[in-house]
Amino acid sequence: MRFVLRLIAFSLLVFGLPILISQRTLAQPVVRVAPPPPVRVGVVGKPPGIGYVWIEGYQRWDGKKYLWVSGRWVRPPRAGAVWVAPTWVRQRNGWVLDKGYWR
Repeated sequence: MRFVLRLIAFSLLVFGLPILISQRTLAQPVVRVAPPPPVRVGVVGKPPGIGYVWIEGYQRWDGKKYLWVSGRWVRPPRAGAVWVAPTWVRQRNGWVLDKGYWR
């Protein structure tokens, strides 16, 4: 019985822990200098064709400073997809960019 319990505990540790740790969090650098600057405001213009959606620009960190990534028109990867914009999230040790994604 002890062997079975140890085997289950070991399996949870080896196979369950990576599931609990978000790859998103591990892949993102933590910026400790300052919060990102405000989002820039500009003219969006007309879409280049039917079915295009506007993805807002955002500030990204290049390892030394924030850089502005301009917004753009894109076609969703599938019908009904919704773009979730990137956001900077405050954590205990600094700021982390939660990258945008299609939902």
